[in-house]
Amino acid sequence: MSTKKKQVKREDPLSTSTYKIIVVGGGGVGKSALTIQFIQSYFVTDYDPTIEDSYTKQCVIDSQVAKLDIIDTAGQDEFSAMRDQYMRCGQGFLLQILRIKDGDEFPMILIGNKCDLQRQRAVSNEMVEELKSQLKIPYLETSAKTRQNVEEAFYDLVRLIRNYQLKERPPINICNKEKKRKFKGCTLL
Repeated sequence: MSTKKKQVKREDPLSTSTYKIIVVGGGGVGKSALTIQFIQSYFVTDYDPTIEDSYTKQCVIDSQVAKLDIIDTAGQDEFSAMRDQYMRCGQGFLLQILRIKDGDEFPMILIGNKCDLQRQRAVSNEMVEELKSQLKIPYLETSAKTRQNVEEAFYDLVRLIRNYQLKERPPINICNKEKKRKFKGCTLL
C-alpha cells in the first residue's frame, strides 16, 4: 500500500498580483502630476484637466512582484458619475473617497500633495489630523515636483490592499485538517 502525500501549492514569490488603484480628488490638486511622476519619473508642469487616464506599472514591493493598474480620475464635478464607477471597481485609493464604497473601511491613503509649496498651503495640519482621525487612514505629504514620498504613497497603498485582502480572505490552515491523516510538512496558504 503506497502512502500519498498531498501536495500543497505554495505561493510563488515571483508570481504577479494585480492591484487596481484609483487616484481621486478635487480638480487641480496634482493627481495626474503625482501619477505621472510615479510611472515615468517626470514632473508635468502644465495643468490639463484629466477626464480619465490609465497606467500600468510593474514593480517589486516587499520582495513580491506587483502589477499596478492605476486610474487617474477627473477632479471636476461634471465627471462624478464616471468617478463613481471607477471607485466601485478599485481595490485601493489615493486621496479621499469613503462615500462611494460599501464598507466602513477600505484601503486608502490620504495624500497632501504639493508639499514643496509650504507657503501656499491650502489645508492646515489641524484639518489633516481631523480628517485622518475621522477616516482612520494613514496620511502622507507628497510632492510630484520633487518626487517626495511618491513611491511610498503607491507602495504603502499596495501594502494596505494586501493586508485588507488577508483580513477578507484569511489563509487556510490545512495542517489541522491533515493532522488527522498524519501528514507531515503542512504549509499555510
